[in-house]
Amino acid sequence: MNAAQAIIDFAAREHALPQSVQDDALRLLGDTLAGGAAGAQSAEAAKVLVSISHANGAHCRLLSGGTASKGDAAFFNGFAVHCLEWDAVHEGAVVHALSVVTAALLAQSDAKGGSDPEAFLTALAVGVDIASGLGIAATGPMRFFRPATAGIIGAALASARLAGLPRDRFADVMGLAYSFASGTMQAHVEASIALPLQIANAARAAVMAVDLAEAGMDGPHDVLDGPFGYGALIEPLDMARYTHDLGKVWRISEVAIKPFPSGRASHGALGALAQLYGEGLRLKDVAKVELFAPPLIERLVGRPYRADMTAAYARLCLPVLAPLMLRDGVIDPALFDGDALHSPGLKQLAVNVSVTLDGNPDGNAMAPQRLAVTTHKGDVIERIINANLGSTQNPMSAGQAQAKYDLCRRLAGKAAAQQIFDNPLSYAVDPA
Repeated sequence: MNAAQAIIDFAAREHALPQSVQDDALRLLGDTLAGGAAGAQSAEAAKVLVSISHANGAHCRLLSGGTASKGDAAFFNGFAVHCLEWDAVHEGAVVHALSVVTAALLAQSDAKGGSDPEAFLTALAVGVDIASGLGIAATGPMRFFRPATAGIIGAALASARLAGLPRDRFADVMGLAYSFASGTMQAHVEASIALPLQIANAARAAVMAVDLAEAGMDGPHDVLDGPFGYGALIEPLDMARYTHDLGKVWRISEVAIKPFPSGRASHGALGALAQLYGEGLRLKDVAKVELFAPPLIERLVGRPYRADMTAAYARLCLPVLAPLMLRDGVIDPALFDGDALHSPGLKQLAVNVSVTLDGNPDGNAMAPQRLAVTTHKGDVIERIINANLGSTQNPMSAGQAQAKYDLCRRLAGKAAAQQIFDNPLSYAVDPA
């Protein structure tokens, strides 16, 4: 059996999730919906909302409130979940697997009038597993935007499962999803808002793949190992890294929650700086911040401060994020659309924040890192970062998790369904 067939079998067969995996799926669903509800009220999401069809009969819910067609709901909700860079991530895979999968499943569930809660959580766990698995199997650094290219395949197969498609249609769903796969790292290099648009596009294309397969359309089947398959064109894969434990290890239980609305590569430094802030260190005390880190960190958040930067750029810019943390003790997305990022105190330190390669040869590694903070008095404070805050190795405290939830609720405002925060599973499965 080749890897594609093994993944299809996994996606289609019956599963009884262990209680701990169900708990993780529910916890991550709540985190994803909360971040999405906050993102849905952003200035960037408002621009996307203009393009959404609200035609009569469209009944799939938007995280901003209101409804849209199935595809448009998947698109908007996928954008909303990722646009603040607050969505959960499988660090080993470097995949925001919850984002595409959740957006697609919400639309799929709404389109069929709702879902059984256990079936929804199982489909979520299956989709996240597959999307994460493709990232785990990758043998090199990203060239395409992996959360979209891997995410669409996991989301499409999860949606096919929730829709009740027969197993013999899953290969076509996977093939159509691969045919629709897109998303370039150039958007990350330029810190473009196209990043969450790529997540949005993957979510919409995932549900479209299911609809087309259900209507009888076929797709290519040798989509991982074929001469023009994923492994040949998107990135090289060693699928044994994933399939060896397929169905034995649930990858959703490995997913990290992001405490801060910024690129995950910034979280090692931000977590350490938050701790120093709690110990009394303030922006006015600091002359220089140096981070010695693997190449992925430098590549993703080592970009310099710019006077003309957008909110999307700032979320991926450690020289802006580090002074913000030292000034406020929190990263508040509400500050990213105004002049608050350009205050003299922030700018003064921003030009003295650096990310330096530490010689780590692993193009996908996020740790270890070393943070060195030099004060105006000449003291140097160092911290070794072995795991990002919010990871399974360094989980958030109950207070930290509640602080994120409270901030998401405040940003979401009254337009969002409060059920998102009070009972996320009920919101996901019951559109009434």
